[in-house]
Amino acid sequence: MAAIGSDSSPMHYLLLYDTAPDYLERRGAFRSEDLTLDWQAHARGELVLAGALADPVDGAVFLFQGSSPATAEAFAAADPYVRNGLVKSWRVRPWTTVVGATATTPIRPT
Repeated sequence: MAAIGSDSSPMHYLLLYDTAPDYLERRGAFRSEDLTLDWQAHARGELVLAGALADPVDGAVFLFQGSSPATAEAFAAADPYVRNGLVKSWRVRPWTTVVGATATTPIRPT
């Protein structure tokens, strides 16, 4: 059996942000540019879902679909929140989705 994500078939990738303590106070200046970037990535079929974590607002999660993590990495590098220090750190993790209509590696019980 091939390793998950070892070919060019679509995979899911999570882009995870850890935000700065003053993220909520500072994001207004960059919000329009940020949302434009988000919706453009969604329109291209790259970004599936995105949003900030709540209670506390200390991060954000983005679900990307593609053949490699490069799209999510490029997105983070271009994000105005990242470029302007509202995001302290970010990372991309492959996510093996096995249940649901859009799972990239569906597994059903036998």
